[in-house]
Amino acid sequence: MIRRRERVMAVLWPSFLMAGVMEMLVFAFVDPTQLHLFGGKPLDWSPTAVYTTAFFVFWGVIAAAAALTELLELGAEEINRAGVR
Repeated sequence: MIRRRERVMAVLWPSFLMAGVMEMLVFAFVDPTQLHLFGGKPLDWSPTAVYTTAFFVFWGVIAAAAALTELLELGAEEINRAGVR
């Protein structure tokens, strides 16, 4: 159980930090009040809503990539043993 918590934190904490970095990089060049939807309609969200949504999207994508890396790092013994519990 402790090993699982360590793996979860090994995924979530670095992805949280990198989501913050991505947020700074993206919004250094993008004005959230000038965003448009795919059809060309302006996005009428507040800048805070855009920042928050973007942060969680960045965090989710980076966490998914890190979780996949953790999964690929597992050995066959660990994967097979997990199903026995």
